[in-house]
Amino acid sequence: MEITIRRAFLRAAATFACICLAAPTGAVPAGASVVPSGVKANASGPSGTARELDRAIQEILENAGVPGVIAGVWIPGQLNYVRAFGVADKDDCSPIRSDMNMRIGSETKTFTVTALLQLVDRGKVGLDDPISRYVPGVPDGEHITLRQLANMRSGLFPYTADQDWLRAFHEDPHRQWKPRELLRFAFAHENQFAPGTQFDYSNTNTVLLGLVVEKVTHRSLERAISDMITRPSDLNHTFLPKAAEFPRPYPHGYTEETATGAEADATDWNPSWGWAAGAMISNLDDLRSWAENVATGKLLTPATQAERLQALPTPAPGDAYGLGIDINHGWIGHAGSLPGYQSLTIYLPDLKATVVVLANTDIKSNGENPSTLFGRAITRIISPDNVYGAAPDQDDVD
Repeated sequence: MEITIRRAFLRAAATFACICLAAPTGAVPAGASVVPSGVKANASGPSGTARELDRAIQEILENAGVPGVIAGVWIPGQLNYVRAFGVADKDDCSPIRSDMNMRIGSETKTFTVTALLQLVDRGKVGLDDPISRYVPGVPDGEHITLRQLANMRSGLFPYTADQDWLRAFHEDPHRQWKPRELLRFAFAHENQFAPGTQFDYSNTNTVLLGLVVEKVTHRSLERAISDMITRPSDLNHTFLPKAAEFPRPYPHGYTEETATGAEADATDWNPSWGWAAGAMISNLDDLRSWAENVATGKLLTPATQAERLQALPTPAPGDAYGLGIDINHGWIGHAGSLPGYQSLTIYLPDLKATVVVLANTDIKSNGENPSTLFGRAITRIISPDNVYGAAPDQDDVD
């Protein structure tokens, strides 16, 4: 408890110092809303809703110690809300802006699996093909299907839980990883359960699917995603980086060092360890478009999209996971997290509503991810019958 209180005090003190130092120079303090010229900043629609969203987001920003957040909420004919609160850089207090590029972590899975499903539509692969047909050396690979990899029911051990990998990552967060290096850490362990019998969220699954896409398309995964998804969808600021490249403008990302608990700047850490499961970069406008695209299956046949959305329950209340996609209290999409950054991109078909949240920290508050806190607060206002991330006693659904 003492350590927790001390960390909270230090983070609060840093934020306070930033505000004090910024004031004389005219920089915008944490909590202010900043949207660059040319970007829609007003929350057209009911002004009361916009004010409620402003208050809810700022409250989380302050209470959870989040440096900065970009939020977009769109409901056709009702609401067009774009805001950026807080700072992009805690050293110079420069404000975060809604046009900034962000690392989107596990939202990458929606792109990798969409590429796979396009190959299904083209007759190049089958969802019930064994992974051994495409990637040799997978434990029990002749019984693990592409479908089970996509819906997180393979039983393969997650390499990110391997102690040797964790030690290597924290010793050198700038290291460039190759997919097969990552898989060796996973395959050093026995499988956790028989394929298809349980749910376990594992990056190992999506890394394998990335290798399948490369093998079948005869292209690098970054090229395949560009050719098959981002270019046809006009997602001009969305890509899978080869290493730690990060096009400007971008905010600094803040994480918590495992060994000391101190805050660290993870902006230039190499995300290659996430590869097909978590390394992509995007921005607010692209993710707004992608939210509806992936939730409604614009790049897939109706039959394949229907299979994608055949989600099975996860241990989290009100949550189910399909093929590289999450359905949480009716909201379809995915969250993302990696050191320094968190994201959430979700779509509610009944309202045709889209929510995108991008934060420049992955440090939890009372055990919860910032993206979940923002998602819950926003959806409680705009869709009280569908509250993202709500626990049973928080959910307004009967």
